[in-house]
Amino acid sequence: MSAPIRVAIVDDDPLVRAGLSMVLGGAPDVEIVAEAGDGAAALSVAPAADVVLMDIRMPIMDGLAATERLLAEEPAPHVIVLTTFDADEHVMRALAAGASGFLLKDTPPPQIVEAIRKVAAGEPILSPSVTGQLIRHVTAAGISTEARKAIEQLTDREREVALSVARGASNAEIAAQLFMSVATVKVHLGHVFTKLGVTNRVQVAIRMHDAGLV
Repeated sequence: MSAPIRVAIVDDDPLVRAGLSMVLGGAPDVEIVAEAGDGAAALSVAPAADVVLMDIRMPIMDGLAATERLLAEEPAPHVIVLTTFDADEHVMRALAAGASGFLLKDTPPPQIVEAIRKVAAGEPILSPSVTGQLIRHVTAAGISTEARKAIEQLTDREREVALSVARGASNAEIAAQLFMSVATVKVHLGHVFTKLGVTNRVQVAIRMHDAGLV
């Protein structure tokens, strides 16, 4: 049996932390290893987790600043921003910092558990409203010359993989679509990350959208 996914809950509301602990406690493959009531406290406890559920508006240090600090270190946990606020600037700053997911607090509990599993496996997760925010951001920003130049570095195969990632496909789905092994997909994806200067799949999607390719 594989080790459980270690989760840290960061939220300034004790009732929210208790509710999430109750929800996640029912999942046999999830273990709560830490809790924190603000972003500053999260910096000392979150590195012990595989996945961090991070609120945005908190005292001392907000969740976006904490996410940026956490993901600037190695090794870094995966971060899912879980909030009641879905303003454009919050979404884009969290994703730009390297967050692997962005969910609203009204997301049904089973979907939160599934999001943790996907993010722990290296697949990003966004709520439908957040996906809409991303599309609106890209539409407003227009096609980025910088993104286009970055993507020109990719080989044809790497570009195919990047496009599939931008369309939300998992590694297994990409492997099936492009007739290659999952291991080969991971190798190509590693090259994509390096050439585009990104750290996760969501940032790949942003680059492809910014370049007007999706």
